[in-house]
Amino acid sequence: MVGDDHCHLFVYGTLKPGERAFARLCEPFAIAAQAAQTRGRLYHLPLGYPAMTLELGWVRGVLLTFPSAQSLTAIDAFEEYYPDCPETSEYQRRLHPVYDLDQLCLGLAWAYTMDLDRVHRLRGRWLPQGHWAEF
Repeated sequence: MVGDDHCHLFVYGTLKPGERAFARLCEPFAIAAQAAQTRGRLYHLPLGYPAMTLELGWVRGVLLTFPSAQSLTAIDAFEEYYPDCPETSEYQRRLHPVYDLDQLCLGLAWAYTMDLDRVHRLRGRWLPQGHWAEF
């Protein structure tokens, strides 16, 4: 991944293949997808979707590859991430090291994270297995 011109996004919730937002926001633009994981902790929010924090642990998801960072514009809006006003954003988009399922580093990818205080205010429930599925 290092040195290529593609945009890489680690997804762990509704943006994963098979989940409700994938077909509309990711499938038309993604050029590759592979099972992956990153460091963090995953919570289920009563709102019906997950949030990842920067705590110790592992989060399992999918590494999506897009032709360019422009593909993230609609996804940023969906995730309520506002690059020009991050303090009012629900999520923050940050670069994270991403690993395959054998914990071999694949490189850096964007991932949406939520502050732990916000997760607690929203009454998030920790998912110790690090995996979320809607159904």
